[in-house]
Amino acid sequence: MADQSEKPEVFELNNGSMHVKISNFGATILSLSLPDKQGNLADVVLGFDSIEPYVNGAAPFFGCIVGRVANRIKEGKFTLDGTEYTLPINKPPNSLHGGFKGYDKVIWKVAEQKNGENPSITFKYHSGDGEEGYPGDVSVTATYTLTSKTTLRLDMEAVPENKPTPISLAQHTYWNLAGHNSGNVLEHSIQIWGQHITPVDENTVPTGEIKPVKGTPFDFTSEKKIGASIHEVGLGYDHNYVLDCGEEKSGLKHAVKLKEPSSSRVLNLWTNAPGMQFYTGNYVNGVVGKEGVVYGKHAGVCLETQGFPNAINQSNFPSVVVRPGETYKHSMLYEFSVE
Repeated sequence: MADQSEKPEVFELNNGSMHVKISNFGATILSLSLPDKQGNLADVVLGFDSIEPYVNGAAPFFGCIVGRVANRIKEGKFTLDGTEYTLPINKPPNSLHGGFKGYDKVIWKVAEQKNGENPSITFKYHSGDGEEGYPGDVSVTATYTLTSKTTLRLDMEAVPENKPTPISLAQHTYWNLAGHNSGNVLEHSIQIWGQHITPVDENTVPTGEIKPVKGTPFDFTSEKKIGASIHEVGLGYDHNYVLDCGEEKSGLKHAVKLKEPSSSRVLNLWTNAPGMQFYTGNYVNGVVGKEGVVYGKHAGVCLETQGFPNAINQSNFPSVVVRPGETYKHSMLYEFSVE
């Protein structure tokens, strides 16, 4: 059981050019400050000034790690090895991001902290059998490392101890490369190394199809503005891209390049996950964030690399089932630059 004396705290990773604040509550990135082309620092993630609003449930998954299974599971049900499991319906009619109290709403243990040129912090969480309806005990670790002057790496691992279980973790930071307080992200340009998406039904659950993006408003195979065709996709983008065409670098493939014209800040994201939810903050509405800034619709963009949503119920999607003796591994590399 969690040690009752554990409390939400804030930790810093600082290598002189990048400054990141992370909490053990939800293994959450609270802030990340980066220079622009003039060397001016700005905090490029949406969030709050203190940890209290996160703990009190005011955040629409700002900066956290979500699990045991990221994204939606249709009607909160799945069958594994002949046993049916029922999950909390926390985003009717589906279960979302691990349920009412997913990994984003628990205190993780700090297992290790390193300073120096490549500072890092490792969080651990033990997820019990039956927690939020999921089978089996799972040990989860997440390590954030500043691997270079302008690179943040996240390595997540999860080990099922006694039962097979679906596991799909995602990092849910809302990015605004102009600065968290600079309005919407529609002027950012984005390139996604995905030639297909998994289209969704009226409840935002994938239908099981895998559809080419060519000739649709979902085509970001070459760089274009987020706002260019967003009016053609309802509330905005909230779709899983199949990461099927990025070049590889040390076991990770290029998923996305995000660029902000006024600051010239660029984020290149590399991952070993099969999919990425591209979400344009469609449900953010009047959230009072850092420095009293009000975040409206599209104030940030989420690039959630992940297993495909509802994969546990779609046999044609890459499996998210992890069995005892196996280890779930998910790494992401956030490379920042100016150009």
